[in-house]
Amino acid sequence: MFAHPFDPIIDADSKVLILGSFPSIASFEEGFYYAHPRNHFWRLMERLFDEPLERIETKRAFLHHHGIALWDIFGSIERKEGNSSDANLVRTAPNPIDVLLGRHRGINDIFCNGASAYNGWKRHFGALHVRVHKLPSSSSAHAALSFERKLEAYRIIKDRLDAD
Repeated sequence: MFAHPFDPIIDADSKVLILGSFPSIASFEEGFYYAHPRNHFWRLMERLFDEPLERIETKRAFLHHHGIALWDIFGSIERKEGNSSDANLVRTAPNPIDVLLGRHRGINDIFCNGASAYNGWKRHFGALHVRVHKLPSSSSAHAALSFERKLEAYRIIKDRLDAD
């Protein structure tokens, strides 16, 4: 059983929450979200906001500056195989997203990074009244969509932030 290794990145000015499923093995090793070099998450953020995001400190500052909170739907999991694929997540338990949202009422939108995060949201928190958006997985393993198509899908994050 693996427990989630990171606290959420969130503050009083957060307006949106991006939820992944669970940190990859590379993220465990790096000590930060979306650390696998082929995951497109940070590259998507760089293109959307036209900002270079090379170091953990820069990424953390970027999230705070733009009102983006970051966490994962699952707080603990078991993996049935040794890789980070969401298909290998078993015996999942949710993070207390409802408590987090209760403490941070400025969050207007939840963006689920991939089907596992979205399905976990629906299963555990679907009764909460908040706008939830399903985005394609930023993982390079989700090869059904090109980077450019993912970028178009993720543009809603910036649009929602610009609207507030």
